[in-house]
Order: sequence, then C-alpha cells, then structure tokens
Amino acid sequence: MDASIVIISLPAIFRGIGLDPLAAGNIGYLLWMILGYLLVSAVLVVVLGRLGDMFGRVRIYNLGFLVFACASVALSLDPFRAGAGALWLILWRIVQAFGGSMLTANSAAILTDAFPARQRGMALGINQITALAGQFLGLLAGGLLAAVDWRAVFWVSVPVSVTGTIWSYLSLRETAAGGRGRIDWLGNITFATGAGILLAGITYGIQPYGGHATGWTNPWVLAGLIGGVLLLLGFCVTETRVAEPMFRLSLFRVRAFAAGNLAALLTAIARGGLQFMLIIWLQGIWLPLHGYDFEDTPLWAGIFMLPLTLGFLIAGPLSGYLSDRFGARLFSTAGLIVVAGSFLGLLALPVNFAYGPFATLLFLNGFGQGMFSAPNTSSVMGSVPARYRGVASGMRSTFQNSGTALSIGVFFSLMVSGLASSLPSTLSSGLQAHGVPVGTAHEVASLPPVSTLFATFLGNNPIGHLLGSGDTPAHLTAAQRATLTGHTFFPQLVSGPFHHGLTIVFGVAAGMALASALASALRGGHEPVGDDTPKGSYPAYARKG
Repeated sequence: MDASIVIISLPAIFRGIGLDPLAAGNIGYLLWMILGYLLVSAVLVVVLGRLGDMFGRVRIYNLGFLVFACASVALSLDPFRAGAGALWLILWRIVQAFGGSMLTANSAAILTDAFPARQRGMALGINQITALAGQFLGLLAGGLLAAVDWRAVFWVSVPVSVTGTIWSYLSLRETAAGGRGRIDWLGNITFATGAGILLAGITYGIQPYGGHATGWTNPWVLAGLIGGVLLLLGFCVTETRVAEPMFRLSLFRVRAFAAGNLAALLTAIARGGLQFMLIIWLQGIWLPLHGYDFEDTPLWAGIFMLPLTLGFLIAGPLSGYLSDRFGARLFSTAGLIVVAGSFLGLLALPVNFAYGPFATLLFLNGFGQGMFSAPNTSSVMGSVPARYRGVASGMRSTFQNSGTALSIGVFFSLMVSGLASSLPSTLSSGLQAHGVPVGTAHEVASLPPVSTLFATFLGNNPIGHLLGSGDTPAHLTAAQRATLTGHTFFPQLVSGPFHHGLTIVFGVAAGMALASALASALRGGHEPVGDDTPKGSYPAYARKG
C-alpha cells in the first residue's frame, strides 16, 4: 500500500512543500519520488533474501519493520520546503524501501517454511493478493488522506509500522535453521550497480532530450542502458564461479521456478502499465468530462478503480486454495488469458466510456491477476529446496519489482510516442480556435508531451497551468477563459491523441499477458519440495547440497 499511496498524493505533497512539479527542472523530483522506492526494492530484495537464509528470515523481517517504521516517522516530519523538502522525501522513501525490501524478501519464505505443501497455496495466496490489492488500495487511501493533509499520507504508515514491529518481534519464531556463509560482495556490487544504472537509464529515457519527445537518444541514457546490461552480464558470469552466490542461477534449471518467474516479470510489466494508464485516463479525461474538478480527480480515480482490487481479493485466496488441490498451472495460465482478454476489452472501449463495462473489465483484470498470482507464487516457492527459499523469495520479488519499474519506462515511452505524433497540432489548433494568440498556442503545443502527460497524472488542468503562467488570459474574453480552463476543453481536445496512445499501450499489454500465459503453461508439473531432500526431478546442485 505504501508503495503506491504516494503516487496518487503527489499533487498535494508538492503543493504542501511549495514546489511546482511541472516547472522546468522539477520533473526529476517527481520521477524520483515515484521511482526511488521501486528501484531500491528491485535491487535489494535478492541480497536481503540471501541474508535471511544466512542469519534467519524472521530476524531480517523484524529488522525490516523497524527500519520501515523509523523512515515513516521521518517522512511525516519533513522540515524543509521546495527542492530541499523534495530531496528529504526522496531520501527517506529510499530508506523506507530498504525496510520494505527486508519484509518482501523474506515474507514468502517464512510462510513457505511454516505451512505444509497442502496448505501453502492458500497461505501464499492470501499474502500475495493482499500485497497486490494494497497497491490499488493505496491509490484510494492516498486520495482520501491527501484531501485532509499531505503529511497524513505518511502518518498512516506510522501506527501500522510501529504495531507491526512490536507484533512481529513478539509473535514470529524461526522455523528454519539459518546457515552461516560468506557474503558474495562482488555479486552484490555488480548486481546492485548494474540493475540500478539500467533502471535509472530507463527512467530518464522517458524525459525529453534535445528535439525528441523522449530521451532514448541521450548519450547518458544509452551509456546507462549499455553499462547496466554489461554489469549484469558480468554478474551472471561471477555467480557461476563463486562458492556461495547471492543469485543462485542454478535454480533456473527447475522449470517451475524459471517459467513462474518469467511469467511474473511479464505480468508485473503489464500490471504496472495498467495502473498508470488508468490513472491518467480517469484523472485527465474521463472524470473531468463527467464534471469532476481536476483537484478532486485523484480521490475519485481511486474510488472508480476499486473493482480491480475487488477482483484481486476474491480470486487470490480462492485460486490459492484450489491450486493446492489441482495444481498451479491450470489456474495461473487461465488467469493470464482472462487478463489478456480484459486488456483487449479496454482497448475496444471509447475514451468517454460507460462505467458499467469499464468496471466489469477492471474486475475481470483483477480476477485474472488474482487467479495467476497466488498459484504462481506457491509454485515458485514450492519448487526449490527449503534452504534456498530466502534467496528464491528475493529473486521472485526482484522480477516482480523490476517489472513494475520497467513498466513505467516502457508504457510511458509508448504513450509519449503515440501522443507526439498528433498532440502538438491538436493543441495548437484547438487553442487558436478559442482566441489564444498563434505564438502562444505554438509555444504551448511545442512543450514535451510528457509534461502534458504528467499534468493529467497529477490531476492538474494542463491548459490552466500553462496559460496561467503568462499574460495570455488578458487577451481572452471571460467566456474564452472559462472554456479553456473548464472541465471539458482539455479532455475533449486530447481524447483523440490519447486514445491513439492508449491503443498502443493496451495492445502491448495484451501481448505481454499472452506471452506470460505461454510461460505459465510451460512450467510443467512438479512435486513441491518440503525440506532439503531433493526430488528426482531436481538438478544436481540440490543433491550436492
């Protein structure tokens, strides 16, 4: 929940610290507020899962709650304003992500240790679906709390994390023996550096560079992408040559583990794209067209997306329970086919849709993801020997978190590319038709599409924001000003270009869901591993210990 609660609250947060997120130079603060948490989570979970294997999963989990609680308190007490205030929040969000990674890296391993194979799918299903539902409940909570006070967005984490810290220290016990070992420093450094540089390069790739709508031709971005890939390749070589690797590549010889993680990665990319595109669609176009003030759209976007969460909550525990009896492959694969179908349904909707079909498609998407996530997690975690569950849990979380971070770069780039082809001319002609001088209309239309995209993402009226910074309103009549800054002018103006971009985004997402379904179908059947005694189908590393 805390990973997403900030996303919907960014307008209130930036107003609270006195920073215009769309002003020149401030878009970096905006991106790192969203992505800092995701990048740290993607990079550190494997390391922390390995430390759980070595020093005790409950011990690392409990420490994670403590770190998370301290960071939550610090976030709610931001003493600065403007850029310094934004940097304070970004720094402590990174610390908070460190604590959150200690939790997510070990939670699935703790549950896998505690539950027998016949109950594991149900237990992991509840855990996994609660986490995924929290991502969307965070959007609703952020909208509600931001309307009260921007600090309340961070206050809500304090009692939860403090209570969780005390509860976990009092109630959790180690059920698996930790094994002392050496830390793979070279592997840790190459993985963290390579993954961090690669994901940061993708992040900056969505920002404009020179005369281009995106930054994929920026030499620094290219250097980050190439350098990150080379470091990760070096990491893979390193991990095959050290006695105690942090990223146990030999686990990928287990077909259920490899196929399940590939399916999870592709699904996470598609899910992340869905989340951001729905926010932009609702906040920037649909809600204003239906009479909602731009300032109120973050809250209502969270409310109108609740069918997605409902689908998660219903399907997750149910499919987890059934997969314990009938196997994971059927439910995981069928769920992803439902997800792909819902994407195609969303693609077919008009921009100004009727809510009933939209809500139905959201519910089906959430239901399909719930059908997939719980059995897939159970399959992945049950396919490895017990002593590797911490690192396996971290590897699973890495794929999932990396997919979410990658989705931002992939889908924002696709959307920006779709907008760049038609948005400038549409904006220019639309503004001129309502009395805006030609020079000003061209100036507004020449701004990077990503600025307009982020304005809608933040629940701002881009036209009012852009025109309000100059003397253009003085040349307009009262009726023209009211039309330009009203609820419907901007949404109607960009609905055509936006739908073009949306078609590309949801088409790619549907393709990823189908590819994920194929990977899930190829996982094969397997017997869950309940202890360190390997089954006959497992590779030599398991028998060698």
